[in-house]
Amino acid sequence: MAYGQEPIAQPQRIDRYVGQYAERAVGMVASEIRALFAVAARPEIVSLAGGAPYVSALPLDAVGDMIGQLVTRQGASALQYCTAQGDAGLRERICDVMALEHIRAHPDEIVVTVGSQQALDLITRIFVDPGDVVLAEAPSYVGALGAFTAYQARVVHVTMDDDGLIPGALEEAIGRAGAAGRRPKFLYTVPNFHNPAGVTLAAGRRLRILDICRRAGLLVVEDNPYGLLGFDGEPMRALRADDAEGVVYLGSFSKTFAGGVRVGWALAPAAIRDKLVLAAESAVLCHPSLSQLAVREYLATQPWRQQIKTFRDIYAERRDATLNALATMMPPGCRWTRPAGGFYVWLTLPDGIDAKVMLPRALSSRVAYVPGTGFYADGTGGRHARLCYSLPEPDRIAEGIRRLASVIETEIEMRDDFGPAAGSGCAARP
Repeated sequence: MAYGQEPIAQPQRIDRYVGQYAERAVGMVASEIRALFAVAARPEIVSLAGGAPYVSALPLDAVGDMIGQLVTRQGASALQYCTAQGDAGLRERICDVMALEHIRAHPDEIVVTVGSQQALDLITRIFVDPGDVVLAEAPSYVGALGAFTAYQARVVHVTMDDDGLIPGALEEAIGRAGAAGRRPKFLYTVPNFHNPAGVTLAAGRRLRILDICRRAGLLVVEDNPYGLLGFDGEPMRALRADDAEGVVYLGSFSKTFAGGVRVGWALAPAAIRDKLVLAAESAVLCHPSLSQLAVREYLATQPWRQQIKTFRDIYAERRDATLNALATMMPPGCRWTRPAGGFYVWLTLPDGIDAKVMLPRALSSRVAYVPGTGFYADGTGGRHARLCYSLPEPDRIAEGIRRLASVIETEIEMRDDFGPAAGSGCAARP
């Protein structure tokens, strides 16, 4: 669509079931990211939006042969129902994966899920009643906010900086909730290579945060899909490695193998595990056997550690391309995080520039990003944008940032000529 061209009007649909939905369904809305997918997928647009893994780096021939042999040799089990807790052999392999982050676990403590997103949904389902408080970083993963909202939780954001979640801010949030007569149900955190902020919780803060939560009787939900994708050194020690009873650890193969297999897991204390299994049974009866056995076979027969290193090298090159382009091209007043792993850079725009207001002009200039408003439960964050570098080649990243920088420069000129853009009065956040 050319700049200034009006979109084709779509026929308005009348929902005949308004007034019949459950209260929790009324607030369900499409995420900022999903709404972008259709337009961002156009070949002329450089998409720095959706956080998809670069699956083309997989040895697809070998993976295809592996899956074909799996069906040929084990089809009777791979195509059959399984237990709601998940395949026992896969759970053993998951223990090997978590050992890289210093987690010692038994397969019986693990519940396999449809990606870590389902684990988030199940945890919220078993803990949250309408109006309950959930603590989450500011900003937070949009999928987590969607799960919390679906169960009518009240999300209270906790401030981060370049070293991740701030312990003092966590203590203050717990104290404010207590003073209001509310006890938060859990703290949700993405400690490593945060989505969307790109920052990592500093090693010196981890034990302190666990201690704060332990003293407050607060469960920690540690969501860690990017933990093995650090660019420097060995994986960081997981929070779960230092508190087996106070932490539910969520993992996923979406970023280290393939998002399309939809296999994740939750490692939880026994009582929570039992509730998760019951919730999974009522939701899906059991999880897909074929996907689980495909991941199990991949971990058993393929050089998966080397493949993770390949992914790390690819993403590190693209991170560098992103940071170099930002440093070279962005106008004054912009700042950004410098991730040590994962997929994302968090861009802060100059005063008076609203990323959501600016997005249509960016799309007209053939570049896509995710406005920061999608990562705050209260819709703030307008000065921010998430840039994802996992999919585009380095030269495409540089071109996308060149286009984005040009759009921002135009926005600055408009601001200076006419005043701040409508809706841009959101306070800056880290």
